[in-house]
Amino acid sequence: MGIIIKPIVTEKLTAQGEKLNRYGFIVNADANKIEIKEAVEKMYGVSVESVNTANYHGKRKSRYTKAGLLRGRMNHFKKAYITLAGDDKIDFYANI
Repeated sequence: MGIIIKPIVTEKLTAQGEKLNRYGFIVNADANKIEIKEAVEKMYGVSVESVNTANYHGKRKSRYTKAGLLRGRMNHFKKAYITLAGDDKIDFYANI
């Protein structure tokens, strides 16, 4: 599995991408900031100014069914917030 799993395309991060030149990605939990920076620069051909990361703990979920109460939890994951240098942009919709 690669370092970058998928980009985060939300309303908040789309606005930050336009104004602050900041983008979000779900990344491998074992990846460090240097590896994330190199992977983004290689994949998108941009220059990365800074990388901020955040680890998220999976939330507990429960639901009621005919079979009774089912309990579980969502997966843990790591987010990386990438700030690009200069006038570089990432277009997630270019391949569609």
